[in-house]
Amino acid sequence: MPMSYRVMLLSVVSVLFSSPVVGYAQTQVAQEIAANNNSGLSWAQKMFDHQKIDFGTIAKGSDAKFQLKLKNLYKEDVHIANVKTTCGCSAATPAKTTLISLEETTIEITMDTNRFSHRKDSNVIVTFDAPFPAEVRIPITSYIRTDVVVTPGAANFGAVEKGLGGQMKLTLAYAGRDDWTITEIINRNEFITAKAVQVGREPGKANYELQFTISPDAPVGLLRSQVTIVTNDANGQTVPILVEAKVESDITVTPDNVSLGLLVPGQEKTVNVVLRSKKPFKIEKIVCDSNLQAFQVRLPDPAKDPKAIYILPLTVTTPNNPGDFKEDFEITVEGRPEPVTFKAVGKIVPKTN
Repeated sequence: MPMSYRVMLLSVVSVLFSSPVVGYAQTQVAQEIAANNNSGLSWAQKMFDHQKIDFGTIAKGSDAKFQLKLKNLYKEDVHIANVKTTCGCSAATPAKTTLISLEETTIEITMDTNRFSHRKDSNVIVTFDAPFPAEVRIPITSYIRTDVVVTPGAANFGAVEKGLGGQMKLTLAYAGRDDWTITEIINRNEFITAKAVQVGREPGKANYELQFTISPDAPVGLLRSQVTIVTNDANGQTVPILVEAKVESDITVTPDNVSLGLLVPGQEKTVNVVLRSKKPFKIEKIVCDSNLQAFQVRLPDPAKDPKAIYILPLTVTTPNNPGDFKEDFEITVEGRPEPVTFKAVGKIVPKTN
């Protein structure tokens, strides 16, 4: 190759890899890979809140679930190509597969306590294909005991309307020792009460009714807690019970925390906010908490009949001040004493040349 062409080719390559716009090697994730990683974790591992999952000892038939959280720490979008486990005793389901910058999601890990018993070890494998290929392997361990059976597997209340609360009963059956008994219930959630009532006993067997109550004062949102049944069995003293409820307002907002990701000054972005109710209602006004004047919401025609579902386009024109920002919104509904609220969050970054 003539010297002039070689010099020209080297110049083109130099421009490609030095440009902040085009340069593939200049991405934040690439810089993370190249940097000295004192933690010993890869760029992908750093996004996860746990590097191992231990379910401990769990009862036969119980719902064993774990919410593995991850957050995109980088400027680039992150895409999950695949999530799988290495054993049929476990399963993994991601809530989302694409995360914009600073966005969070979860991968729900579940153990099959109906078909499997005793010590079970597995791995959840999360594969990424953007912005770079990567694989994260997180070990899972559990011990499924066969002498205690809980039916149904969890106190799952489903949707509970705020102010009404709810009640649910489970059965716990034990087979083994004659003197086996429940001695205590550990419950650290103030909006949940739990009680165990013995309903039957015979040689080598004991049956209990587990009573769970959600308080009417429980706040709107996902209520998720683990209640621990303590027994006199030294070899398997505790039995964890999952309690879940989605406490809903009479009017729900989706999403109630709008993630706008990374924005540059002057950029305009529109997202839809959905309001739902079991009964038709009317929106009177929507106001912002601050004086940014950056947000506009297209309000429904007040002359039209009330509806049970509203889709409201929310448009932001990004302010000039860099850094994290959030905006609180209040929606006034006709005849409702308290406003419906939601938030919008994002991060403003300088424009690149």
